Amino acid sequence: MSTPKGTRKYRMELPVFLALIILLGIFLIANPKVFLSPRAYAAVFTTAPLTAILATVAVFMVVSGEIDLSFPSIVGLGAYIFALVSTKWGNPSLAFLLALLTGWITGLFNGLLVAYIGLSSLVATLGMNFLIRGLIMMLTQGHGITLVSIKDSLLRKILVGTIGLFPLQVLWGAGLISLAWVIFNRHKFGMHVGFVGDNLQSARAMGIDVERVKLRVFGLMGLTSSFVGILSALLNLTFWPTTGDGYLLVVLAAVFVGGTPTWGGIGTIIGAVIGSLILSFIDTGIIASGLTGFYTQFFYGLILILALISHKFSGVTRLK
Repeated sequence: MSTPKGTRKYRMELPVFLALIILLGIFLIANPKVFLSPRAYAAVFTTAPLTAILATVAVFMVVSGEIDLSFPSIVGLGAYIFALVSTKWGNPSLAFLLALLTGWITGLFNGLLVAYIGLSSLVATLGMNFLIRGLIMMLTQGHGITLVSIKDSLLRKILVGTIGLFPLQVLWGAGLISLAWVIFNRHKFGMHVGFVGDNLQSARAMGIDVERVKLRVFGLMGLTSSFVGILSALLNLTFWPTTGDGYLLVVLAAVFVGGTPTWGGIGTIIGAVIGSLILSFIDTGIIASGLTGFYTQFFYGLILILALISHKFSGVTRLK
């Protein structure tokens, strides 16, 4: 059995990169004033790293042959724990650690349901998404939490501060994405994830602990989701009970647009990052081109369908 990551990954990434260049070219022609301004890119890269981080880890999930629909609610749960502890105890650093721990444990619980109890990841995580979001609503009674008191905290300056127009979350995103790329492409865990998603029986025959691999993937998804929730709360200086709701379709679309097929076994980290950039620039580009925000979902859907068609005819196939 060959490795799930080989030269064919470049065939998955190149069309996505070309699509990004073409898209930026179209937007530049439509409104050169906006897309020649550094402020436009600073605005996009304020939030784009959050989507890219989630999409990067979601690649591990899809490649492992599973799906996680609960991560938006874990984003909200992480933001809630962070906001609650920060305001009640006045300790953002402790809040940061507790929020990460909560996300990781929640992800592990998802992995327990799927890997060890044997539930369908689609149904189990859908149920967890409702359960966690409902829990947040019950605890908050639909009310938000303001974080103005930690506006000048060192933690906020480090995580989401700026140097001129440059948002520091880009550095955090680049660091985490680079680490994920190394793990996915150069570490045995990344190889195990690909083998598990490609063929469970073959993976077990090779001595891979399939259940443990899946448990770790779900734990990683929970940990990352909580981290993104913290970044979101710090950026907005507010927690809302609906925090994270908008990420589900965008993140999954970024993964598939980026070149990771739906069937598991193979995937691309860089492609997912480029896919998230494409979707992030669509919002700005549509408005800058003179269209209304009503067109956004239409173009999301169009790009996703075109990407899936390209997967079908690009020669990217399931490994045997």
